Amino acid sequence: MTTQPARPLRADARRNRDAILHAAQAVFEVEGIYAPIDGIATAAGVGNATLYRNFPTRNDLLAAVIETSIGELLDDSAELERATAADDALREWLGRLAWQLRIWNDLPTCIATSIEDSTSPVQSVATRLTNRTGDFLDRARRDGTASEAVTADELFELVTAISWAIDRFGDDRERAHRRVALATAGVFRPR
Repeated sequence: MTTQPARPLRADARRNRDAILHAAQAVFEVEGIYAPIDGIATAAGVGNATLYRNFPTRNDLLAAVIETSIGELLDDSAELERATAADDALREWLGRLAWQLRIWNDLPTCIATSIEDSTSPVQSVATRLTNRTGDFLDRARRDGTASEAVTADELFELVTAISWAIDRFGDDRERAHRRVALATAGVFRPR
C-alpha cells in the first residue's frame, strides 16, 4: 500500500492555521498553556471546528506552537556550536534553553510530562531539544570540559526544572543565566 503525499493546504486553510498558531502563542504568553481553547479560536477569528480540524487536541496545538517557538533557538544553536568553545557553548545553550522553556506558564510541566508519554505530540519537541543538548554535552566531553557522569536526558530534565523556577521567581535574563550556572555547575570540569 502506498501513502499519498500530503497535499498543500489551500490558501484560506493556510491563513486559518497561521491565525490559530499566532493567536495561540499570544494567548499562551498571557494566560499560560491551559488557557481556554475557545478563547484561542475567538482570537484567531475562526470557529472551534476549524481549530479542532487543524489541532485535534490541546497538545497538538501546543506542539505546533512550541515547534515554531524553538525553531529559532535550534537554528541559532548551530552558530553557537561553531563559534564558541565547547564548554562555553554548552553553558550558553543551557541558559538559552531554560530561558525559552520558561516562556509560558506551565510549559515546563507539559514538557516534563511528555518525556515519558510516547503518545504526546509534545514528546517530539522534547526529544529534539534533548538530542541537541546531547550534541553540546558530547562536544564538551570530547574537549574534556564536561563530566561523563551526567546524561543528556538528565541534563535536559534539570534545565526543564530550572525553567520552571525561572518562571515562578520572575527572573530576568541575567538572573536566569545565573540560576542555570549554579544548578549545572557540577556538569563542568575545571579548565
